[in-house]
Amino acid sequence: MGPAWNIAIKGFKSYLRLERSLSANTLSAYIHDVEKLATYLEYKQEKFAPEHIRHEQLQGFIRWVSELGMTPRTQARVLSGIKAFYKYLLMENLISDDPTSLIEGPRTGHKLPDFLSVEEINQLLAAIDLSKPDGIRNRAMLETLYSCGLRVSELTGLLISQTYMDSGFVKVTGKGDKERIVPIGSSALKQIGIYTESVRSHLNIQKGHEDHLFLNLRGRRISRISVFNAIKQLAQLSGIRTSISPHTFRHSFATHLVEGGADLRAVQEMLGHSSITTTEIYTHLDRDYLRSTILQFHPRG
Repeated sequence: MGPAWNIAIKGFKSYLRLERSLSANTLSAYIHDVEKLATYLEYKQEKFAPEHIRHEQLQGFIRWVSELGMTPRTQARVLSGIKAFYKYLLMENLISDDPTSLIEGPRTGHKLPDFLSVEEINQLLAAIDLSKPDGIRNRAMLETLYSCGLRVSELTGLLISQTYMDSGFVKVTGKGDKERIVPIGSSALKQIGIYTESVRSHLNIQKGHEDHLFLNLRGRRISRISVFNAIKQLAQLSGIRTSISPHTFRHSFATHLVEGGADLRAVQEMLGHSSITTTEIYTHLDRDYLRSTILQFHPRG
């Protein structure tokens, strides 16, 4: 990767961090997308600086990404990173025309997210071994995920000082460092209390992790990977499909609320969606659920 690309990517990274307030994961993904474009140009032996890229090179890049076997959804995400990069160059007056403006992304279709039924949630929780300290912690974590509809990063970043046990609310930091207040149910609060008193209080908590609610057994903030692994292991133990993830609990939370008749604006607020359009996917889930229920139980189904 040439010096022109290194300088442009460094500036792009600063722009994303300072002006867009993106999460570390999203920022890293955008940078990786632009590096992928630079790699493609090296592979094709086309020594273009970022500001000299034109529509034809980008079309070739999109074809190349497709030939690598990436799904349409992944291709669309990569393209969003490239578009953000050229928007930055345009804002910095490093280019006068945006070469991505006429590039169309692949059709991704309308994929409804996976979710668990209430029975499957109970089945998963019942598979936790509560005789072990990490089992008690995992029960509290999963109850919290399902009770509040949190993203996994919001769960791992949850602070004791922002968990209001008496009033039944937690304050979470979501995408773009936006804070929101989310109600938390009595079952989750009960499990947090058990975990705090019987497990967390006996850990040798490392410096800098004193306020984080969920810790690993070494006294450090729980990692995203640990949460993923705990859920995958429980899925296998309980016989539930192994493709579930922490986000499945978030989808289940929203689906069960919509099925129960919750106001869509309230669900949007609790999930921290910036647009109601994102939340509206759960109305489609609701319609599918209603149709399948009618077909199953109606005598003329």
